Amino acid sequence: MLDWVQYRNELLGRIGEIGKLSPGTLAGYQTLSSAGEKTGHLDAKTRELIALAVAVTTRCDGCITVHSAAALKNGASHEEIAEALGVAVALNAGAALVYSARVLDAVSAHEKA
Repeated sequence: MLDWVQYRNELLGRIGEIGKLSPGTLAGYQTLSSAGEKTGHLDAKTRELIALAVAVTTRCDGCITVHSAAALKNGASHEEIAEALGVAVALNAGAALVYSARVLDAVSAHEKA
């Protein structure tokens, strides 16, 4: 397994380098990343739990380490994190089913061609 704390620190350092080379890119990301907090409809913990589920579905290790730390900081329990991850697992399985249906559709189309 990874040393997630070291990886997060190294990653944030590299992202800082990107920010120096392309400040507009980092500023745009920060605007997107903080947009949800301004509405106040979801609390920080809920946003972080969603972020963890999305991190799993997008297979983003950087997202996993950053949002794991943030989820804990915002009071997420292991049980809440596990439940959010369960949603990610279900969605990935659901997506596989949807794309399996697409494969069958493509096979049918090719058989008719």
